[in-house]
Amino acid sequence: MTLEAPGFDPIVLDLGTGLRFWGQTLPTDGSFRGTALVTHLHWDHVQGLPFFTPINCPGATIDVYAPAPEPDVSVGDAFADFMRPPYFPVRATDLFGDIRFHDASTCDMDIGGALVKVRAVPHVGATNGYRIEYGGVVVAYISDHQQPVDDATQIADAVLELCDGADLVIHDAQFDDADFAVKPNWGHCTADYAVHVAATAGARRLALFHHDPARTDAGIERLLGHSQVLGRQRGLEEVFAAAEGLTVSLTGSPLSSSRAPGPTGVNRVVTNGAILNGAVTNGEVPIGQAAKRTAKVAR
Repeated sequence: MTLEAPGFDPIVLDLGTGLRFWGQTLPTDGSFRGTALVTHLHWDHVQGLPFFTPINCPGATIDVYAPAPEPDVSVGDAFADFMRPPYFPVRATDLFGDIRFHDASTCDMDIGGALVKVRAVPHVGATNGYRIEYGGVVVAYISDHQQPVDDATQIADAVLELCDGADLVIHDAQFDDADFAVKPNWGHCTADYAVHVAATAGARRLALFHHDPARTDAGIERLLGHSQVLGRQRGLEEVFAAAEGLTVSLTGSPLSSSRAPGPTGVNRVVTNGAILNGAVTNGEVPIGQAAKRTAKVAR
């Protein structure tokens, strides 16, 4: 997931294996400059870094922000620990570009003119959610979100702050009710809960994200249909499922939007000239060949 605009260094949301596909669209002459906002350090969110060819060039730079996994373990320490032999032959320090790691918890940052809010999100281990405000458009990114087990009406204040009035909320929707009944503590939520979060926060549009790896295209369509009905009842303008090759265009208030297929391996949200490329760069793999919905590792 990346936020791009002319003259604006891209902001990458998570560093999953799909980062490789995005890297294939970029120059490898050392000119790359970017920022990565990583929600947490589970493998499906970080494994793409050594396969991101633009950063393996002298002169290229990327700043990686993520929550420290433990009080005495920094983000840089964590990457150095899992990106090394014998687990992987290349260390982050072996790449020719400059990778700068930063611990990030609850804070507000200005990144190239974009206001970025960082807040803790309930999941398994330290996890951030992000709110990006740029060009008059607000996008909230809640990739992994533990639904309350005992009271599904409750929403963490920090999550509501991130999603408040957003033009687009990209939200975990891995489970249906049957899934959640047997996996209530896996750190994820139902599509119904994603609708509840977006609607309660007064968001305008919702992208169902983090599809279950076992969910077929037909299963996602059924879940989507139900979520669209619920979304209309709750006042959302649109609910759709994140899919490989999807382009979503947004402009400032009042909302103007359109969706159309994009290049394979790239999803886009265009915001007043900015482009938010999506799902496959978050460690996802396509399931099914028709709709090419994307899925992620279950935990």
